[in-house]
Amino acid sequence: MPSKQELHVQEKQEVAEGQETTVPARYYVPQTDIFEAEDALTVVMEVPGVTKDTMTVDLENDQLRIEGRIDFSSYEGMEPVYTEYNVGHYQRTFSISNKIDRDKISADLADGVLTLVLPKAEEMKPHKIKVN
Repeated sequence: MPSKQELHVQEKQEVAEGQETTVPARYYVPQTDIFEAEDALTVVMEVPGVTKDTMTVDLENDQLRIEGRIDFSSYEGMEPVYTEYNVGHYQRTFSISNKIDRDKISADLADGVLTLVLPKAEEMKPHKIKVN
């Protein structure tokens, strides 16, 4: 009989103060999984409460910067009975190598999950070499 595994709540990690912001709110590091396939890397990021209108993904100088903002007005007047995490914006930055085809990066946001597909550059994809 398989042993039971308990689910553990992982605490939200606040973004380290590396830059000044003009928004008086906390920023959190979104929980992220990265998968590698033969032709691309897929980044799956949890950003509950963020909408397509408040999500930005920017690529500049080899830095892929993801920022998701929460609409705090939807929480006004609410008194929580129980909370497991604080409400705040999300931010994460990744360094992108030259092995990624930057022009083909795509992003999709659905049900609080951001999925980024970073296709590998053609010259980096595995290929067979014919032996003569």
